[in-house]
Amino acid sequence: MVSYAVFGPTGLYAWGDYRQSLSKKKVELEKLKAEEARLQNRTKLVDPRHADPDLVDELVRKELNVNDPGEVIIPRNTPDSAPR
Repeated sequence: MVSYAVFGPTGLYAWGDYRQSLSKKKVELEKLKAEEARLQNRTKLVDPRHADPDLVDELVRKELNVNDPGEVIIPRNTPDSAPR
């Protein structure tokens, strides 16, 4: 019975694992909360009632791949798009 209290699934050794798992989950939770706050802010900026024109313009250009007729587009070499 004593060995079960020490080595069992809810024994003393298991509590150390639980504590370590809990601390990892807390770090993960903080990252998720930060991501949620970022997404909520972004959602507010594209609200149809009072959308941020700069962000809407950025999203349209990125998602639809469009530009104004008088604009000149100069492609940049980035690590993802560099020729191989």
